[in-house]
Amino acid sequence: MPEPEYDLVVIGAGVVGSALAREFTLRGRSVALVDARSDVGDATSKANTAILHTGFDATPGTTESRLVARGYRLLSDYAAKAGIPVEPLGALLVAWDDEQLAALPGLAEKAAANGYHETRLLDPAELARREPHLGPGALGALEVPGESIICPWTTTLAFATEAVRHGGELLLGHTVTGAEPGVDHTVLHTDRGPVRARCVVNAAGLGSDHVHAMFGHESFTITPRRGQLIVFDKLARSLVNHILLPVPTKMGKGVLVSPTVYGNVMLGPTAEDLTDRSATESTEDGLAMLREKGNRIVPALLREEVTTIYAGLRAATEFGDYQISFHPDQRYVCVGGIRSTGLTSSLAIAEYVGAELAGWPGEAMPGPRADVVPPQMPYLGQVDVRPAEDAELIAKDPAYGEIVCFCERVSRGEIRDALHSEIAPSTVEGLRRRTRAGMGRCQGFYCGAAVSRMVDEGADAPVKAEAAK
Repeated sequence: MPEPEYDLVVIGAGVVGSALAREFTLRGRSVALVDARSDVGDATSKANTAILHTGFDATPGTTESRLVARGYRLLSDYAAKAGIPVEPLGALLVAWDDEQLAALPGLAEKAAANGYHETRLLDPAELARREPHLGPGALGALEVPGESIICPWTTTLAFATEAVRHGGELLLGHTVTGAEPGVDHTVLHTDRGPVRARCVVNAAGLGSDHVHAMFGHESFTITPRRGQLIVFDKLARSLVNHILLPVPTKMGKGVLVSPTVYGNVMLGPTAEDLTDRSATESTEDGLAMLREKGNRIVPALLREEVTTIYAGLRAATEFGDYQISFHPDQRYVCVGGIRSTGLTSSLAIAEYVGAELAGWPGEAMPGPRADVVPPQMPYLGQVDVRPAEDAELIAKDPAYGEIVCFCERVSRGEIRDALHSEIAPSTVEGLRRRTRAGMGRCQGFYCGAAVSRMVDEGADAPVKAEAAK
């Protein structure tokens, strides 16, 4: 039988690609979300600083500045409806020398140019009251009260789940190897067979320039920018009250100290331009640099236990803006060069691309449905009550009181639910991003065998567990 043809194929199941797939399915189109990995959000989207940005420091007038500001509002509203953990802690840009202190008023003006008017300058005394564990020598700070921390894993999964619920098809493990654009459709060649589409949207992240070249375009080049991070134990959480940011440089937002919605404290990232698009290892030099920076920002943090370290790659380009381009003659859209702000801007990017495609000749794409209720996602945050602490929930289903991962208090009921979800994990790492199992102090040393067995058994695991009782 001939292969199916989709209205749209989105290449890349990160947070931006998943948001695009969601947008198109809500507009009533047949959609396939294609990714080489075995899970959604398994590349750049899983390893970032997890900040919901106001866009205060974006370059005014750029596509990024507009979409980050819009995305901040859209994602804040969506997260509240879908149960995605968000904590509006606010950020402090700390000045450590006279040059940085002199730059703060300009950053406030930049924020105002981006439509954000809530910044405020803090003197050293107020800064010390707000952050008593800050290192000595801070000269002042710029407060950005709207900056928040968010769960990036749940965000990507929520978008992809909503796309699947409304008819989207998830084609994981499909590496795109070539494209044949035609008059009416494009044939994408993958290592698991061809995929036909009336329109292709490239959201391939680190590979977006390669996909762009498949359509004959070479307008940008991806340079993977590695960010290494250190995650400290939950006992360090009381040391930090805000997201502590440095004064930005051309290389990015610099090294920050920030709480996470999971109750830890994070230090990083580095900003290393590489050539290897798979170089997600941590390095001795990178970690030493982070410890040096962290020792100045919050010295007491360096005396706390380290829970884990990780590194992610951002899709940087030679340009200072997103590389979003439309090619109606090929029925092709490129959404490339989406850097660290992509989590925040994801829904705005999808809205922008959807509106543009609706105006293409012959497309007649309706507006997104307004009556859709987002999926209720499992709560992974630390502030609200989690299932293993919910006596009423446990009374209804004792599986939520059976702890499997003691470091993170993850129950068998939560693991069971994840294994039965619409986009079920196929690996232990995928389960970790859905439940927090294995991401605590012992990094799976005690629960690893049980968790691995449940993942291997998949949907049969809860049935066998009940039968054994």
